[in-house]
Amino acid sequence: MRIVIQRSGKSNVLVDGSEVGVIKSGLVLLVCIEKSDDSETIKKAANKILSLRIFEDQNGKMNKSITEVNGEILAISQFTLSWKGLKGNRPSFDNSMNPEKAIDLFNEFTEELRNSVFVSTGSFGASMDVKIQNLGPVTFCLDF
Repeated sequence: MRIVIQRSGKSNVLVDGSEVGVIKSGLVLLVCIEKSDDSETIKKAANKILSLRIFEDQNGKMNKSITEVNGEILAISQFTLSWKGLKGNRPSFDNSMNPEKAIDLFNEFTEELRNSVFVSTGSFGASMDVKIQNLGPVTFCLDF
């Protein structure tokens, strides 16, 4: 599982010109479910994201988690993240889990997050227009 995490102000996602997901502030997660992922991977990733201290405290230090700042999450499925770019110039997504299985794990992941914070999503497998207001900018990439 590979996740790009961006600290965000208002961000949204459109499908066919219609808004399907929006957050006021918090995190945008670009999520790739890979072939080796399972429920244990999902729980580990959700717990890590909810625990990340990447929001500023009263002293301007990154010391608060998304739950401590009452933030929201916009989670977007993005299978293209599976390509590491180490070999060749044409991306291969062979490490991405097939969509029929990946959608279940993606939904499991968002449900895990929903136990603690508001979560909005795009439309799994759709062509999406994602508008991210990256604050900082603060961006991290985590592999599980």
